[in-house]
Formats: sequence, C-alpha cells, structure tokens
Amino acid sequence: EILTHLPGHPWRSHLRVFEEVESTNTLLKAMGREGAPEGTVLIADRQTGGRGRLGRTFLSPGGTGIYFSALIRPNVPPNQIMHLTCAVAVAMCDAVEETCGLRPGIRWTNGLVFGKRKLGGILTALCVGAAGTVDWAIVGIGINCAATAFPKELEGIATSLASVTEVPVDRYALCAELVRQLEYMNRDLQQKQRDYMAFYRQNCVVIGKNVHLIRGDEIRSATVLDVDDQGALTVRLQDGQITTINSGEVSLRGENNYV
Repeated sequence: EILTHLPGHPWRSHLRVFEEVESTNTLLKAMGREGAPEGTVLIADRQTGGRGRLGRTFLSPGGTGIYFSALIRPNVPPNQIMHLTCAVAVAMCDAVEETCGLRPGIRWTNGLVFGKRKLGGILTALCVGAAGTVDWAIVGIGINCAATAFPKELEGIATSLASVTEVPVDRYALCAELVRQLEYMNRDLQQKQRDYMAFYRQNCVVIGKNVHLIRGDEIRSATVLDVDDQGALTVRLQDGQITTINSGEVSLRGENNYV
C-alpha cells in the first residue's frame, strides 16, 4: 500500500517492507556494504533488536509504529554532512505535518517531540571509504504512531501521533511522505545546509532552555544558546563559560522532564 502513494518516485523500486526484522538499520548497513543503491528503503512493522543513541534499546512493537531506514551515498568528506541528522529531523517534521496536520518540535539532536513528550527518534550511521569520502549513510527513523500505553519507564516521556491528534494515523501514507521528504533532503543536503539548519533552529525546543548535560556520571547544568550550522549545541555553563557540544559527547535532559 505504501507504493500506491509513490507513483513514479525515483526510490520506489528500492523500497522493501518486512513484517519483522531485528533492526532495519543493521540490515541496511549490510546491504550498503554489498553495494545497495542510493534510495534503498527498508520498513518493518516490528523490530526485535531496535537501537537508539548510545546503544539504548528502542522499543519497536508491531502495529503501532514506523521503523524505517534509508540509504544515501553522499560521496563527500564526513565534515560536509555533519548536519545530516538535523536535516533528517526537519524532513521528518515536514512529513508528519503534511500527513497528520501537526508539526512536531525537535529535541536536540535527534528526537521528535510534541509538548514535552517524545514522538520519535533518528539514528544515523556513516561508512567512510578509502578515499576519505562517505561511501554510504544510513538514516534510521522510528515514530510512535498508534500506541496509547507505554512501559513504566517511558510513562511521562513518550507519546504517539494518535494520542496527540486523537485520530487514527495512516502509517502507509506517512511512510510514503517520509520517502518523499528524505529524497528532497538528499538532493538539497549540500546546497541548502543553511536553510535546513534555519528550519531546525525554528523547531528546536531546547534553545533558550535550562538543561542538564550528562556524560557518564557527570551532570552539568547549562543554558542552551543556539545550534550551529554543523548541528553542534552552543551552551552557557553555570560559571558563565560558553562552549560547543557535539551530539556524540553527551546526553541532554530538561531540568524537570525529557524536554
């Protein structure tokens, strides 16, 4: 049914749908190493081993979410696509708004939120070839669509599109719109970096907020000032020092909640 929403789309012939996989990202990485073409998209109804940032488990039950991975081949040095996760977040917001009529916020660096609760997440991975350019990049996306109840550890943190909109979500239409928006993003990733980052800042819910920066057992309080064009966070620490934080360095939490 997803294909009926994508007549003539350039990625249409590279789309595969599974009832269950361990992880769409893991499978697509293997396919990338074997030469899978740009625009290869894997979508699963459920995952048995979904992962988020820092190796955390990403809950992926059947019938309730979208578990989606797409492969692109940028062929540029890694430092030219440091903003990839941010651009994907903007594309996800565009897809959700087009399909569901609401625009989520973005929690730096890779979370979609509505209010103070998480709707979805992004996990990207790069493979750099011998020439020093990105051979392939995997864009992994998970979106809570229909869940109305969550495990105890996620209560008060997670929500779903159905909970927010109070109407059923057409997962097929949303998957198709994600394909469209990611293909647009892939074409514009280099030329429109500043535009994507401007949209990212407009939708980023942590700018101006007081947050906790968590690195291992160390927790520091800070105020978020901005996100730069590479996707790094600019913060003011409690001692007044202004510093830049990259996404792989810390976890971020709101002072009283997820956001």
